[in-house]
Amino acid sequence: MGSTDGIVMDASRRSGKPCVRGTRISVQDVLEYLAGGMSPDDILRDFPELVADDVAAVLQFAADR
Repeated sequence: MGSTDGIVMDASRRSGKPCVRGTRISVQDVLEYLAGGMSPDDILRDFPELVADDVAAVLQFAADR
């Protein structure tokens, strides 16, 4: 099972939506990009502040819900 340690919820950032640590990129944003046909590599190219573990954490966070 993967880790969701990279996902944080902060009421002062994106209205408390779960986001990738250190960014304003929400779990929902990443899931929408994936659902829209972007690959994890596409996302990493478009958002250089993310790493592969961040995308994995988003997927694990969603799976846990």
